[in-house]
Amino acid sequence: MQDIQAIATEAAARLKRKNQVLFSKNSACLQPLALMLADTDHRTAVLWALDLAAQTVRTLEVRCPGESRPYLALKAAYSWARGEMRMREAQRRILDCHALAKELDDRADRALCHAVGQACSVVHTAGHALGYPVYELTAIVLKDGAGAAARRIGEYQDLLLYWKGREPDDSSRWAGFLGRDA
Repeated sequence: MQDIQAIATEAAARLKRKNQVLFSKNSACLQPLALMLADTDHRTAVLWALDLAAQTVRTLEVRCPGESRPYLALKAAYSWARGEMRMREAQRRILDCHALAKELDDRADRALCHAVGQACSVVHTAGHALGYPVYELTAIVLKDGAGAAARRIGEYQDLLLYWKGREPDDSSRWAGFLGRDA
């Protein structure tokens, strides 16, 4: 498990500076995950990110009843990854999810909207993959503290290992840009 004190210190320093986001892709606590993601093919990163986004969409459905933009972004990302939707249409839904964040009063809920948007954007490029934990960890620290964030980082790693060890069957449909060699 990650060093809880280091996570708490980093988050506290960013809170003191009034940062909206309490972590970055360069945060020390995310470096083991960053190394794992660097050794992950694009399709696996997409499966991992969309799995995480689905968890967060369910949370947002409870916290923001009647709001469909996170769900629509996730649905569009799946369609885009399968080649059933063009990038611009999916991008519009993802940007709508990010726009929702600006309408919410709760900082943690805003961060969760951005987390979903980042996860959905992994379909475009795996470089967005660390965006999800950057935002979700912000929400977790705001709601539940550094200990919960440290546990969640371990869950990210475990889920990535799960997807790395799972070979999608040949009937899985992928967009051409997410071909086996992507």
